[in-house]
Amino acid sequence: MFRDITIGQYLPGESFIHRLDPRTKILSVLFFMVGIFGLKHLYSYLFVLALTLTVILVARIPLGYLLKGLKPIFIILIFTVGLHLFLTPGQILVEIGPLSITLEGIMKASFMALRLIFLVLFASLLTLTTAPMSLTDGLEKLLAPFAKVGLPAHELAMMMSIALRFIPTLIDETDKIMKAQKARGADFESGNIWQRAKSMIPILVPLFVSAFRRADELAMAMEARCYRGSEGRTRMKQLVYRKTDLIVTLGMGSAMVAAFFFL
Repeated sequence: MFRDITIGQYLPGESFIHRLDPRTKILSVLFFMVGIFGLKHLYSYLFVLALTLTVILVARIPLGYLLKGLKPIFIILIFTVGLHLFLTPGQILVEIGPLSITLEGIMKASFMALRLIFLVLFASLLTLTTAPMSLTDGLEKLLAPFAKVGLPAHELAMMMSIALRFIPTLIDETDKIMKAQKARGADFESGNIWQRAKSMIPILVPLFVSAFRRADELAMAMEARCYRGSEGRTRMKQLVYRKTDLIVTLGMGSAMVAAFFFL
């Protein structure tokens, strides 16, 4: 399951989405995330579904690879759907003891599940089509105006980029620890949910130790290279915001406004 996480990974490519400025993709994802929670009708979700499939097709990312990234949030999906399904008042369709399933609950649960799926897909598309360094530069450029009020734009962007980059690294580390524990007789699949949660403790302790060790090694490597933040820092590749990027950004914003107000 851990190997199925796609957020934080990068797939090199030459598609139109890959060539866009990272600021365009970050703003588009932000517009999408804000707009997706305002959708109320089925037509809006069908429109967003068509938009998502179009972006996936243009980005040339295998659909199966993206859908595989939904496996880690399966438990969250089930929990969210269950809450809305049984706790939403309305027209009762089925009664199961003290619990009841309503028509409004089915609609609300379905819409919430679709929101989570769309959010994961778009967040995955952002990291899969944007190199880590480009993502850092894009975040820094977007946060640069706030530096005038004391916000450490460069440090914050670097921190977020490192966090994203460490996701696949920690996933590989977790997989290695689980295999080592299984070789010693550990069982992570049998028993109830509490027993399974308890069996994860032998994984979490060495994982935290490994994460702190890697963080310390990274800090030492940055200091050895005389890293001092954004002060006096230059870039080999400068970001250029083209007319195409502006059109795509305005197009995504307009599409989400249309889905929110008119569909």
